[in-house]
Amino acid sequence: MKLYIIAGEASGDLHGSNLIKEIKQLDPTTDIRCWGGELMQAEGGKLVKHYRDLAFMGFVEVLLNLRTILRNIDFCKSDILEYKPDTLVLIDYPGFNLRIAEWAKEQGIRVVYYISPQIWAWKQGRVHKIKKVVDEMCVVLPFEQDFYKKFDYPVHFVGHPLLDEIEKKQFHQEREKLIVLLPGSRKQEIKRMLPIMLEASKHFPEYKYVIAGAPGQEAAFYQQFMTNSNIELVFGKTYELLNKASIGLITSGTATLEAGLFKLPQIVCYKGSAISIAIARMIIKIKYISLVNLILDRSAVLELIQSDLNQDRLQKEMSELLFSPERKEKMKSDYDELHQALGGKGASKRTAMIVLKSS
Repeated sequence: MKLYIIAGEASGDLHGSNLIKEIKQLDPTTDIRCWGGELMQAEGGKLVKHYRDLAFMGFVEVLLNLRTILRNIDFCKSDILEYKPDTLVLIDYPGFNLRIAEWAKEQGIRVVYYISPQIWAWKQGRVHKIKKVVDEMCVVLPFEQDFYKKFDYPVHFVGHPLLDEIEKKQFHQEREKLIVLLPGSRKQEIKRMLPIMLEASKHFPEYKYVIAGAPGQEAAFYQQFMTNSNIELVFGKTYELLNKASIGLITSGTATLEAGLFKLPQIVCYKGSAISIAIARMIIKIKYISLVNLILDRSAVLELIQSDLNQDRLQKEMSELLFSPERKEKMKSDYDELHQALGGKGASKRTAMIVLKSS
């Protein structure tokens, strides 16, 4: 079997690599061509495009890079036609992947979508397109199955792949006097979040501070923000840091869920461009931005968004989280519930079986 897999972000590279590993175990003869990163390549995927050349966030940033995005779409279509896969596997990354799915369906290519676009948050009308162009949808959040059921579209709840990944990396140890900063994976996020995190961090000198560098970013990019700052920058050890830190300052995204599964007390941070946020507030239909709160449907972790994310407020909330045992214990209790809600381990294997199923 020939598979073409598209992941456009660091998290997609991680989940794609575990999927490829399971596919290869089920059928070692499977040939895989992919868009992703080093992790997918290491498991045997033939890498066509790296995700660091694909990641644009926010309405404004997408418009500014529209020409590049359209060129990538055209190249992707021609590459798929030349390769002639039996199945196209799309991992999250909806702005790009839904366009490719619609086109692939017209070409008669079977489409499997792994990790649903967050259409429950905005653009719910996209569900009608998905029903037409996606043959198998594999969802990883428990409430997504019920969402699609309302539109008479059966999907597979495979569980969350982070459960498997984190189980491999998690081990019991005492929390250290360490605060981990995760300012995001994209340059635009890091530029907005990291300076505020660094400024607030100056008020707790008894703690060690470590920035978890994002895959695909260079050390020099972070260092421009780290002048006169006694802070360490570390790459490739994010899970180790989440496992031993006292608290985390986490930019909204998959990292908030990862921190929750490591039971790390956290403050969720987000600041976008004024135009992007204004548009988002008009069309997004959710109460929270962190996956932890969305899954639990309550404010289990604090979210500081836009003007609320400032040095004074962040410093105050850090102090409360660091020195309030009750607040930490309540958050850890919520994390136990989160873990149960995400289903059992084995998401990658269940998805691999669906991918390899005959069309």
